[in-house]
Amino acid sequence: MGQGRRAEDVYVALAPAVLGYIRAERVPDAEDVLGEVFLQVTRDVDRFQGDDPALRRWVFTIAHNRVIDDVRRRTRRPVRLVDRVPERAASPAAAPFDPALVAALHELTPGQREVVVLRFVADLSIDDVAALTKQTPGAVKAM
Repeated sequence: MGQGRRAEDVYVALAPAVLGYIRAERVPDAEDVLGEVFLQVTRDVDRFQGDDPALRRWVFTIAHNRVIDDVRRRTRRPVRLVDRVPERAASPAAAPFDPALVAALHELTPGQREVVVLRFVADLSIDDVAALTKQTPGAVKAM
């Protein structure tokens, strides 16, 4: 991606992985949260300084914070059940996941799932995952 990044380039490069992370965290409106993440990226990318791995960490930190915000929002506001769920078109950034992989991820604890997704979907280093989840690198490796 290089310096002088454009928000569109960052979106193309990272949106599928960010969406995978958000979905793995079981966020009901993953595409909406993805939009919030890249809205902030668009606003702030001109001020960002760092290499591509630092950019990736920055974007996934934003995504992590938006997931936490979404969980908090859902716990404060009751969900209204509807008889019929409206159909939504698949997002262009939505890459289909292997159903067996999704099932395996749901067998993990939320902490394990977050570490696995950040490490292998987001492609962050063990140290980056540890910093983002506020754990030690040893704890990340153990998970």
